[in-house]
Amino acid sequence: MRKDVRILLVGEPKVGKTSLIMSLVSEEFPDEVPLRAEEITIPADVTPERVPTHIVDYSEAEQSDEQLYQEISKANVICIVYSVNNKKSIEKVTSHWIPLINDRTDKDSRVPLILVGNKSDLVEHSSMETILPIMNQYSEIETCVECSAKNLKNISELFYYAQKAVLHPTGPLYSPEEKEMKPSCIKALTRIFKISDLDNDGILNDNELNFFQRTCFNIPLAPQALEDVKNVVRKNMSDGVKDNGLTLKGFLFLHTLFIQRGRHETTWTVLRRFGYDDDLELTQEYLFPLLKIPPDCTTELNHNAYLFLQSVFDKHDKDRDCALSPDELKDLFKVFPYMPWGPDVNNTVCTSEQGWITYQGYLSQWTLTTYLDVQRCLEYLGYLGYSIIQEQESQAAAITITRNKRIDLQKKQTQRSVFRCNVLGARGSGKSGFLQAFLGRNLARQKRIREDHKSYYAISTTYVYGQEKYLLLHEVLPDVEFLSEADLACDVVCLVYDISNPHSFEYCAKVYKKHFLDSKTPCVIISAKSDLHEARQYYSLSPLDFCRKHKLHPPQLFTCNTAEAPSKDIYTKLTTMAMYPHAKLRCMCSCNRCTFCICHNLLNSELVRSVKAKFYSAVLNRHMTQADLKNSTFWLRASVGATVFAVLGFAMYKALLKQR
Repeated sequence: MRKDVRILLVGEPKVGKTSLIMSLVSEEFPDEVPLRAEEITIPADVTPERVPTHIVDYSEAEQSDEQLYQEISKANVICIVYSVNNKKSIEKVTSHWIPLINDRTDKDSRVPLILVGNKSDLVEHSSMETILPIMNQYSEIETCVECSAKNLKNISELFYYAQKAVLHPTGPLYSPEEKEMKPSCIKALTRIFKISDLDNDGILNDNELNFFQRTCFNIPLAPQALEDVKNVVRKNMSDGVKDNGLTLKGFLFLHTLFIQRGRHETTWTVLRRFGYDDDLELTQEYLFPLLKIPPDCTTELNHNAYLFLQSVFDKHDKDRDCALSPDELKDLFKVFPYMPWGPDVNNTVCTSEQGWITYQGYLSQWTLTTYLDVQRCLEYLGYLGYSIIQEQESQAAAITITRNKRIDLQKKQTQRSVFRCNVLGARGSGKSGFLQAFLGRNLARQKRIREDHKSYYAISTTYVYGQEKYLLLHEVLPDVEFLSEADLACDVVCLVYDISNPHSFEYCAKVYKKHFLDSKTPCVIISAKSDLHEARQYYSLSPLDFCRKHKLHPPQLFTCNTAEAPSKDIYTKLTTMAMYPHAKLRCMCSCNRCTFCICHNLLNSELVRSVKAKFYSAVLNRHMTQADLKNSTFWLRASVGATVFAVLGFAMYKALLKQR
């Protein structure tokens, strides 16, 4: 709503413009009336709408045409004053004043007009019969008021209606010619209905109506009042009430009735509560609340936001299959002015066998949006009515700003839930396959993906020591020389090469040496397409020797050419490395990929090993001081016996080989 209102009074000389202003201020008719009243400001606390109001007078005798034009351009509402006992002043309304004002204002944003018939105390008849045809002819005329500056009749009402014409204009809501609401108003109210319909059954039940009433007007409706509202709708339309709840048609009818009865402030209160401005567009302040994000911090959804998104999913998952069909997804996004998710989203998150976004995939996409573009996330939550349903000041309450990454590294622990892994490699090395395998898709399923539906991101959940974390994979286009800061900024790096292409590893080596050699970001080399024949790489060092030289993990074998969904062990390891970049993890088993190996590595980190060594040393010293010499003799004999047994066994093994 506007922060202030500027009212301009115009009209022919001697119609009483100045008298009206002075009667309002002094609450009595002035004995002497100046040619023009000075601009006055009525404080917010004495106006019905609690908005400061500026009242400006015009005098043809004191002001030029240019000054008049300037005042017209600054006015929020213009009162055209005529004298009810002067026909010439009435004629001037249509022959001079309305054309003059329209010529000086934009056609698409006409200034609302109030027709004011002054000096009603001098006649016994009304001028309304003459004025009504004029009101019907010009849609910018909000209303007409007959008043008397001398008797103080309708003076306060006049300025109240003028203020109301600015703060609660009829024009954007209703078409008098068609006698129905305008399409933009219907669209806005339909969105409001869908947000308020918490169970998505197409009906506002008593609980939902009470929540709506409390949200917009801060007071609940009494049971009898609810019934009265529904009875009004029942009397006027057959399909306005269903199963004792208000349908969309009934909801729209009620607001049409409010407007037709001059109570359009009720409709405006609802519209503004749900974020709309005077042009029935969602305001920038509503969609993009202020959110300051310090450097080296990331953005995530908090617990309440996930609960809200879960309720939105459940609301639209009509068949309860934990996936959103195309129709269900379209229904969910009906409260948006556009479709926010394209076909690439289906290749960014997990989907069902039918290719529909699953519950996990749905939450993953929201997590991705929050991480990569938090402003867009705020916008989307605004369309869904997050701040209204959750009763928060804005949707910024849904966002958690994580701690600076440097502090995480210093403290060697993190509370973040989303970790980014940039995937680099030469063309054809298997980066896209690596991303899609994370979503559970083998090579056969990947071949069905259309090129124009391809995504350079993949996000899903992994579990690290029982904690659910999101791993975000980003495929970086191959370019050794021109990698941007965004291409390098991540929590862990994957360097992918094609095991069957002898030229593939060279790119990984160059990228590592140029960008990550002195970086603290952990790196992993992936030997992709491990189901194919391994070719010797045309590089000075083999991948394994390269890893040894630079103290990296050995190359991790990977293939997505499997009958079932590819293994996700490597993704768990990547998430673990992203969470604990300070830990010097070394593979202790032959597979280099299994969960046991990762856990084993953590348990064998430098810190844990030193603690274990001190513990075992203390136990051993205590044991040795108390041990009996007989025990020492026993262990010596057992050791000699075991050695002899091993030698005999080896000799027998060699003899059997010779016979074969």
